[in-house]
Amino acid sequence: MTPDSIQHANHRHVAGPAGALFVDDGGQGGTPVLFVHSFAGNTGHWQAQLSHLRPHRRAVAMDWRGHGESELPAEVDYTVDSIAADIAAVVDALALPRFVLVGHSMGGAAAAAYAGAHRDRLAGLVLVGTPGRANPAEAKAIVESLHADYDNVMQKYWQSMTTQGRPSVQTMLNVERGEIGRTASLAIIEAMFAFDPLPALARYPGPVLLIDTPHSESPTALYRQARQLKRRLIGGTSHWPQLDDPAIFNQVLDEFLARTEATLANAA
Repeated sequence: MTPDSIQHANHRHVAGPAGALFVDDGGQGGTPVLFVHSFAGNTGHWQAQLSHLRPHRRAVAMDWRGHGESELPAEVDYTVDSIAADIAAVVDALALPRFVLVGHSMGGAAAAAYAGAHRDRLAGLVLVGTPGRANPAEAKAIVESLHADYDNVMQKYWQSMTTQGRPSVQTMLNVERGEIGRTASLAIIEAMFAFDPLPALARYPGPVLLIDTPHSESPTALYRQARQLKRRLIGGTSHWPQLDDPAIFNQVLDEFLARTEATLANAA
């Protein structure tokens, strides 16, 4: 199998609860890894990881509803549990055996929700830049500001999150953000604020790694609320470390996969 065929192995759509979901599936061997992107993202955010892993193991990326090449939902439904249902649909359609789930930001919240509901399906969970439980008063103020002045507030927020990103990454992210409409964006942001990841994480007993950047730092940061989580900090990037510093990100991921597979082997 050539590197090109590894990277572009099997692009197809599977049935999801709110429409067709796009998946990029390739590689074989090892414990499979499924990647879930963030708000305004798509499977392209994981191409460096897919290319890195596929010579040795199966690696899959998916577009959740309304993103990338997945179908727009008929209803404006972007709750974290709904996106977790998209993950479940992909897992079932691909008949994935026990796998490692990697989710970024909002995708990480959905990954946590999936882990809490399907604990026996996972070999491990990696959360990337995933927020903790929001402060209700602060969340309410942000949502109100977005409704009052969406364009300016969103632009300032996006600029802060892409700071320290590579110029090419910043350009790509700005284009992708523009592809998500105002109504969907507000629904996604409100859903993110409404979700509390702590109960779901408490239900999942397997290995968890939190990969953070300084952009995740806040009084409600997940590592402050769930101090049992192992945390790795990657500096000098935007909120998207897998895009800005894929070599370091892949190294951290490789270390987690090695530990997880060693644990599985010892338990067998």
